[in-house]
Amino acid sequence: MTAIAFPTPDASVLARRDAIIAGLAALVPAGSLITSEDERRAFETDALTAYRRLPLAVVLPTSTAEVSAVLAFCNAQGVKVVPRGAGTSLAGGAIPQEDAIVLGTSKLSRVLAVDFANRSARVQAGITNLAISQAVAPEGFFYAPDPSSQLACTIAGNIAMNSGGAHCLKYGVTTNNLLGVTMVLLDGTIVEIGGEALDSAGYDLLGLITGSEGQLGVFTEATVRILRQAEGARPVLIGFSSNETAGACVAALIGAGIIPVALEFMDRPAITICEAFAQAGYPLDVEAMLIIEVEGSDAEIDDSLGRVCAIAERFSPMVMKVSQSEAESAAIWKGRKSAFGAMGRIADYLCMDGTIPTGQLPYVLKRIDEIVTGHGLKVANIFHAGDGNLHPLVLYDINKPGELEKAEAAGAEILKLCVEVGGCLTGEHGVGIEKRDLMSTQYTKADLIQQMRVRRVFDPDWLLNPAKVFPLEGRVGVSQ
Repeated sequence: MTAIAFPTPDASVLARRDAIIAGLAALVPAGSLITSEDERRAFETDALTAYRRLPLAVVLPTSTAEVSAVLAFCNAQGVKVVPRGAGTSLAGGAIPQEDAIVLGTSKLSRVLAVDFANRSARVQAGITNLAISQAVAPEGFFYAPDPSSQLACTIAGNIAMNSGGAHCLKYGVTTNNLLGVTMVLLDGTIVEIGGEALDSAGYDLLGLITGSEGQLGVFTEATVRILRQAEGARPVLIGFSSNETAGACVAALIGAGIIPVALEFMDRPAITICEAFAQAGYPLDVEAMLIIEVEGSDAEIDDSLGRVCAIAERFSPMVMKVSQSEAESAAIWKGRKSAFGAMGRIADYLCMDGTIPTGQLPYVLKRIDEIVTGHGLKVANIFHAGDGNLHPLVLYDINKPGELEKAEAAGAEILKLCVEVGGCLTGEHGVGIEKRDLMSTQYTKADLIQQMRVRRVFDPDWLLNPAKVFPLEGRVGVSQ
């Protein structure tokens, strides 16, 4: 895998920068346009920090109408637009280009209406994921998708990448919890897709745009499902002597028809690093650990945990610890939720996001270790084991020449492995620039052409989030 390439900036756009900025300044309030080099630096990358590009300018609209005006202006001027939520994309989905503006949704952060009777909430798309649950919690409701970055990531980005989280095994990912959106097209047209009902008449345009990675339009509002909180929930920690044994236990649990609310995997490096950060009480003498959470009434929880532990016993666990208090449960999840941040304290890393059939977990975990070790690097595995959504963290040192390239090569092999065993390139992080040049591993040329034709209906000149998702070579009738 070679270093990720970016298109050559459009010289004519760069030459018109002052005029473009003047035009944008007339469309948004003071304080919503960022033009100085120092301030633009804050937007030059996202959570895939190995790659950086300084944008032409940054616009932070305060309303759907302003988003519409900005997009219509950029379309008329031939200026590329990179939509951005909170910049937490691990696949480089919000990394800009020098001839593109960044259009951020961070000022669109209000709860607009809550309908508890019909279990829905309408929010502006720049609101954080967690803020929705916090807004409806007093009435005993919550918003189910819970990415690890939910404290920071926004609904706009969640929709763009179809984000999931630890509880997606039971409650699904964003597409399963989204009812409708307000979206602004490149020419400034404002459209409403879906609504407040669980299903809308006509074509499934909501399914089309969810996971479209900012290529079809900019989300400004969303109507989401909210659910009643369960009576209670309790996790159990189970430690194993090997990754393969833990993977086999996961396959056995799913094969038995048990669907816990969460089923998370951590290997020894991840356990050690997260325990040092969170002091969660994780066992340090095991090679792999599962966090399995069930919910319901006390009787339901006891029954479910009994079934889980009985299956786990078949795999000779070294540790089996059922949480006995809310404090213990909170500590367990603090360790898991802070994993990526804890990892960043000790190393640079690339976070992979492949998905595989759960029955392939033992084999794939073994191969991941062989692949990364073969490149002279280390790996920490943290992922949603229940639905086979892997997150191997390939550790490297950006200050050592050649290590980033080794990490990229190892990551590419891991993702190809996922496809080879019947899985796919991504589960919840999206394609972005990270997996763009691997798309032909999963899709045929005909598949990619059909996907690009759909994109061209919305964005014929390739102005929305360019250089993402589709390989730069082989685009159909579109300038680079």
